[in-house]
Amino acid sequence: MFHDRSLARAAAAADPCPRSAVSAGTGWAGLAGLIAWVAVCLHFGMDGPYAALVNVAACALPMVLWSVLVDKVHRNPSAGFDWSHPKPWRETRETSLTKLAGLWLTWGGIALIYAAGRFWWRDNFAFSMWVLTGLAPVLLVLSVPYIVVLDRYAREPRDGCWMLGAWAMGLDVAIEREAIFNHLRSWGVKMFFTAFMLAIVPPGFAEFVATDTSRLFADPVKLAQWLITFMFVVDVGFATAGYLLALKPLDTHIRTANPFAAAWMAALICYPPFVLMADGGPLDYHVGTSNWTHWLWGQPVLLAAWGALLVVLTAIYAWATVAFGLRFSNLTHRGIITHGPYRWSRHPAYLSKNLFWLLECMPWFTTGSVTDAGRACLLMGAVAGVYYWRAKTEERHLSLDPAYRAYSAWMDRHGAVPRFFAWLTGRPAPVARTEAEAR
Repeated sequence: MFHDRSLARAAAAADPCPRSAVSAGTGWAGLAGLIAWVAVCLHFGMDGPYAALVNVAACALPMVLWSVLVDKVHRNPSAGFDWSHPKPWRETRETSLTKLAGLWLTWGGIALIYAAGRFWWRDNFAFSMWVLTGLAPVLLVLSVPYIVVLDRYAREPRDGCWMLGAWAMGLDVAIEREAIFNHLRSWGVKMFFTAFMLAIVPPGFAEFVATDTSRLFADPVKLAQWLITFMFVVDVGFATAGYLLALKPLDTHIRTANPFAAAWMAALICYPPFVLMADGGPLDYHVGTSNWTHWLWGQPVLLAAWGALLVVLTAIYAWATVAFGLRFSNLTHRGIITHGPYRWSRHPAYLSKNLFWLLECMPWFTTGSVTDAGRACLLMGAVAGVYYWRAKTEERHLSLDPAYRAYSAWMDRHGAVPRFFAWLTGRPAPVARTEAEAR
């Protein structure tokens, strides 16, 4: 056994995992800040929406500081800046004005979409609109020095935003349509998902902080549910920070937004207002079912063990978001993540989420009829199929980058989940090619 472990370590050393675009320290710094603020809120009973927003800031600020001061991400070649040789302002003035035109045109289009959609102004989304309406004038003012200063240091300031401005102003320049489309897709992602994340920040935070903790350790079910809620507070805090801080100086900008229509369809049907899994939706598998607490009631040991398993699955799901640091985002490429749970699986969040739903609902039992149980199992299988579809469309997009192809190949050789499925299907696991073979 010792010999086998030595061989495994030697093989791993000879075939190391590709470097992650973000350090593990970034996520841990954000998690420390979030936990510190949550502890303060628990002590003083602060469970309101302002405290929930501060929770996002408490998560984001340590990550920004770690990224800049420790990882020095602003100096990464992928950030696109040369901080040693600023251009004279007179050389970049026209470029900056054109880019501002493109940015403000984009923001104007987003404002029209928000204003036209009644959906954005109801229920929890009304909070998102309140936050974004308050931020709008601040961002409008700050965008001027942000663009003007950074263009002096940018290696190539004429990006998709500039292209859109040049097109709108009718400038006699070569317009790269794909750059404009990528710019619009990127802001489309931010428009849709930032509003969604802000909408769910206060409710989950309030539920966690407002819970009566005096008897939690005497009730394993309530303890498990409370810990699960905390994992979602972590996930939402990191994800919201990721959408808000997609910035080039932090090297967290969107490289490309997914260009494939199937990817957008697969993702959007998992979120309101398009969500198919909601109560009464086509993929609602809850009809005729209950949950784990109902079916395991009266079995305290089994309840505690089942609850612990659900907590672990949710922790893996939250860890997958923490691993992104400031780069979490749907439908985008913001750098390839290869550490944390991404050493085990390409899609640890999807895998843990679907396993959680399966064990939480236990659809093979029914409070109705056998037909209800069969239907619930089929629909849950369809939901898993949707996430499999999402995973494949994401891989198709990310595979345009050689860095992802290298990571994906490494996962096939060393990842626990891919190797398990290879064993399950009888496929031999691939081996790394030597340098001579690669040539």
